[in-house]
Amino acid sequence: MKRVMLCALIGASGLSLTACKDGKPFNAIPDFVLGEISQTSYDGLTDDLLTAGLGADGLASASAPEFSDPLNPTAAELRRLAIYSNYRALVDTVPGGGYGTFFGPQVGASGEGRIAGDEYIASMLVPGADVPVTVMAQVPDSFDIERPCMVTAPSSGSRGIYGAIGTAGEWGLKKGCAVVYTDKGTGTGSHNLVSNAAQRIDGTLTTADEAVQFRADLTDEQRSAFNDAWPDRFAWKHAHSKTNPEADWGRHVLQSIEFGFYVLNEKFGRELGNGQVLQSIQPDNTVVIASSVSNGGGSSVRAAEQDVSGLIDGIAVSEPNVNPEVDHSFTIRQGEGPALTEHSRSLLDYTTALAVYQGCANQAPEIRDTAPLNAAFNPPAIGENICNSLANKGLVTGATLDDRATDALRILNEEFGIQPEQNLLAPVHFGLAVAPSIAMTYANAYGRAGVEDRVCDLSLGATSSADGAVTQLAPAAEAALFSASNGIPPTAGVSIVYDGADGQPTNLSVSASPSSNQMDYGLDALLCLRSLVRGSDAVTNAALDGSDAELASAIAGGISEIRASGDLQGKPAVFVTGRADAILPINHTSRPYYGLNQRVEGENSNLRYYEILNAHHLDVLNGFPGVADRYVPLHHYYFQALDLVWANLTEKQALPPSQVVRTVPRGDITTPLAESNLTAINPVPDDGDRIVFTDDQLRIPE
Repeated sequence: MKRVMLCALIGASGLSLTACKDGKPFNAIPDFVLGEISQTSYDGLTDDLLTAGLGADGLASASAPEFSDPLNPTAAELRRLAIYSNYRALVDTVPGGGYGTFFGPQVGASGEGRIAGDEYIASMLVPGADVPVTVMAQVPDSFDIERPCMVTAPSSGSRGIYGAIGTAGEWGLKKGCAVVYTDKGTGTGSHNLVSNAAQRIDGTLTTADEAVQFRADLTDEQRSAFNDAWPDRFAWKHAHSKTNPEADWGRHVLQSIEFGFYVLNEKFGRELGNGQVLQSIQPDNTVVIASSVSNGGGSSVRAAEQDVSGLIDGIAVSEPNVNPEVDHSFTIRQGEGPALTEHSRSLLDYTTALAVYQGCANQAPEIRDTAPLNAAFNPPAIGENICNSLANKGLVTGATLDDRATDALRILNEEFGIQPEQNLLAPVHFGLAVAPSIAMTYANAYGRAGVEDRVCDLSLGATSSADGAVTQLAPAAEAALFSASNGIPPTAGVSIVYDGADGQPTNLSVSASPSSNQMDYGLDALLCLRSLVRGSDAVTNAALDGSDAELASAIAGGISEIRASGDLQGKPAVFVTGRADAILPINHTSRPYYGLNQRVEGENSNLRYYEILNAHHLDVLNGFPGVADRYVPLHHYYFQALDLVWANLTEKQALPPSQVVRTVPRGDITTPLAESNLTAINPVPDDGDRIVFTDDQLRIPE
């Protein structure tokens, strides 16, 4: 859907336009930008936009780029390592997995895929907020002012500004489009509460009173008192900014687009000779695709819903973290299975359930000896302790470990609607502390809690590998946090600490709960988080009272702020999601969003949903034996989604109907991925593969 940005919309659109000439506005820095805009040009030889000079081979290398001085890395060194780390965190670069054949900087490009161009970075605010958000625009030298295009790349997960470099960034830059990024108010944003060190926008550390990404809202006296009680702790931007940044993720993306238009017109707009630049690149002559994966994908979806100014033309996202408004008037049914009514649970609801039950479920016979890497990531003794603690609290039944673990698995699959296809991957994610980290971070964020609140007796700090006790983070590790952290501890040497653990504050993963006196992954703390989501005690069902009730109410309010409406305003859109997603269960994300969209938009909907079999959330795991055998890269289908939306917008090609895509696993990590493994999205799918919404039911083929 094309749209015209008229001067009459000045002031209504949110664009900072001050005057017009010949029906076109003068260019002006958007009023949400804070401070200076930094600009750096990259020659595409020694350094570049996509690979930071490393090239495709450098990104695939197991040897990370190093700092000349590990304690004082330069901004350029931090950027290079950030691009390396973020690219490899989302894309499988192991030989044979598709890198260099189906995707990667070198595919469809010359040489090593280095891309010359300009990079612009700034801080910005949304109205009513006082915690800065990072925004960045990359403009490749291949940008064509006669056919301007732009792609949004909000970071996935809680990553920083380069968090979508290997996903939306790669596709957009190689297409010759400007790519606009935002960290969405997440990113590392660490604050060392002892030294007062925090990160500037370029990742370098400072203790001075100057602009930084985040510092906790504490006076010097309050910080000193906190350090006396809880030394060597960190505050983290996503968890402790007291802003619930997710409520504004859509607005962050819309602002990044406006920033992109400002940058493009500063670079290419017609100068009038009086210091003013006329905007020649505008929404009405530019193809804008809202994109990215996971949290970034969800952010672009929210932006499209909130796009009252017509900035966005189409949407192409992968595994989006969307929390659709709850609408139980329709059900979801896969094959001939039972109809699911209790869909659309919030991220924090199902994640706290995973945090509580998954460690036990991993010991179920059907998972214990079959799931790849289970034994390595989940010590059986801790899993058994979790099962015992759950049984003693009446939360699982059974006399034996097998019985209790099987019941925990049943609770997740049947009571919480989590796909059985995720069962074999869930152990790896639990071993990586995905569910506990999300549960801790989002409970704080939704409740707008500060680091001083230590929600559920949890804090952040480095811990000893010997006994899990709190220790100081090594200075070199802290210097590299901007580049090495994924923005949500445990990460890059910073752990979740259970301050209420039996004995002493301890790394949550090896904590003993006071109620059990056994090492059960700090189950008491995880049950506390679960209780806050439920609004009642997770063990006794008793109503919460006092400060717990107030925090639970605040969390419920925070969740209501991030619900998606399902109204994409008729924009062409594609979702691709793996059925085996073990982080964002599809019965609570993509599936019900598609159903809600059909309810809201009906025949005006242009959303297509492609559910990919044998695909999951983190392609990087496909580089491991046992995982590579069973799964194909969802990343390949994400790029197909972008191609389809691009063809629809630029060539009027119809989007294929919603469908299940039946891929073929390669069977062994030593067998290179082939085209025959990656079944194409079918322009005319068989009836048995079509996803349809009919008779108040979303029907998904087996």
